[in-house]
Amino acid sequence: MKIFKAIGDFFGKIGTFFREVRAELSKVVWPSWDDVKRYTKAVLFSMVGVGLVLWGTDALLTLLMSLIIKK
Repeated sequence: MKIFKAIGDFFGKIGTFFREVRAELSKVVWPSWDDVKRYTKAVLFSMVGVGLVLWGTDALLTLLMSLIIKK
């Protein structure tokens, strides 16, 4: 009969978990749609900027190495 108690405790804990999750999610301050758009643009521009810097660094180092090695 211990198995039935263990199963009941397990499912009781699952219910408690989801109640607590719902309570915590109700406390979250979600960003507005304008904030989401602004943050998305900032991330995209940052990614492009970092990509360009990495590409430029790679191209410059490739050029320098080819001048040093003289292929």
